Amino acid sequence: MSEVCVRVAVRIRPLLPKEVLHNHQVCVRVVPGSAQVMLGSDRLFSFDHTFVPTASQDEVYESCVQPLVESLVDGYNATIFCYGQTGSGKTYTLGGGHLEGGIIDRVAQDVFLMLGEKRKNSDGVEATVRVSYMELYREELRDLLELHTIHKELHIREDERGNTGN
Repeated sequence: MSEVCVRVAVRIRPLLPKEVLHNHQVCVRVVPGSAQVMLGSDRLFSFDHTFVPTASQDEVYESCVQPLVESLVDGYNATIFCYGQTGSGKTYTLGGGHLEGGIIDRVAQDVFLMLGEKRKNSDGVEATVRVSYMELYREELRDLLELHTIHKELHIREDERGNTGN
């Protein structure tokens, strides 16, 4: 497994039909041949991965997520964290659209496929799979795996210094 604990990818979504209709302009673009994004005409930002608006779900999954799944099956923890404003493409990237699946579908398929291979090639291999799918929106935490008819209140816990982690 790589020594880098956190990698950051940016995926630029295409303009929506409504935005095209209103003559909105693209203000963010990937610098060709690099992992950099240009905002406007003069602000440059570097990332570990960048994806143009025409990037497929396969491209995003294979370069950013599949290596994590392989590490996960080897016993490491992994987290996929999507961040962005409303309408920026988080749900599409995670859940997919009507034509192609997203990260969640692909992870589920690969995890159980890889665990099946491991089990077939080794005696007595056991695995426990735990998954959470959470949304934090306006200070409210929701478990997206719960039925919408069941409202289970979740709380973000802080210590005396306001820290939420270890």
